[in-house]
Order: sequence, then C-alpha cells, then structure tokens
Amino acid sequence: MGSILTYTEAELVRGLKARDEKVFGYLYDHYSPALFGVALKVLNDENSAADVLQEVFLKIWRSIDRYDEEKGRLFTWMLNITRNTAIDSLRSKAHKLEQKVQDIGDDIHFYTNHLAVTQSVDHIGLVKVLEKLNKDQRVIIDLAYYKGCTQEEIAKVLDIPLGTVKTRMRNAIIQLRNILKNS
Repeated sequence: MGSILTYTEAELVRGLKARDEKVFGYLYDHYSPALFGVALKVLNDENSAADVLQEVFLKIWRSIDRYDEEKGRLFTWMLNITRNTAIDSLRSKAHKLEQKVQDIGDDIHFYTNHLAVTQSVDHIGLVKVLEKLNKDQRVIIDLAYYKGCTQEEIAKVLDIPLGTVKTRMRNAIIQLRNILKNS
C-alpha cells in the first residue's frame, strides 16, 4: 500500500463536487461501515442494507452539489441520506409485497434463534406449533411479531380491514396458547 491519504471535510466536499473518483473511493472506504450499520439497524437484513448502501453512495455522488456546509457536517448529511433511504426501502411497496407473500416457514429458523420462547419450546417444537396455525394466521404472526408491524400496518400490507387483522391475531394467539398448554 502506498502512503495513507487523509482528507479534511472541506477537501472531501471539494473533491466530490469536482467528481474526483479517488476522493469518492476514500469516502466509500472510510464511511461505508458506519453507513452500512445505520442501514442494517433500520432494515435488520444484511442484503437489504448492502443494497441500500450502494443506493446511498449513488445519491451522495449525484447530489453532492445540494450539500450545504452551513446546514451541517458532511457525515451528518450522509447519515440522513442513509437513514431516509433505508426507511424508504422498508416502506416501499415492493418490500411490503415481498414480506406479505413470504412464507413464515422460510424465516422460522432465523427467528427462533432470537426468541425467548426457545427456552421453553425447542426449535422443532416451535416450528410445529406455528405450522398448526392456518396460513392467514401465520402471516399475521410473522408481520406482527417477527417484522414488527403494527396492526394498522398489517391491514395496509395485506389490504384487509383492521378488524379482520385484530380478529385473526386474537384467534392465532388463543390457538397458540391452547397448543402450548396441551403440549
């Protein structure tokens, strides 16, 4: 490796505005871990966070002329772009549709490693318990408990009335309680 280059914030901004690819590479190398961390915290999925990170750096490259030093630091500006892009990704229709049609069975191995329930119900037992719910109930449980959606968000994602969501969730919880009580 040659000499280690460092840039001041002003030099970074000037270099980016001048479309200096070496400066952009430096920016990516030094700031992508922090920005990836922000995206990952919002999305809770490494692949989605990596996609968002690439989109963020494209936005930085394309919109550096809109950066105003007087309104805040470059890093803060980049953090806001990252956070907003990650939230937009999370809220996007494609993401919601993907979550809606995704079968809970695909994710159950990942989620059961993070559930406190696994202490009282073994991994295979939990899978079998959730399999006893009908598909509509599994989707509701997946969205609510594993994806963190509110009942209102579930109603929008599934395009069903809020009352239907509440009824299905209540029935699923009662059914789960009964299954666990009888096991």
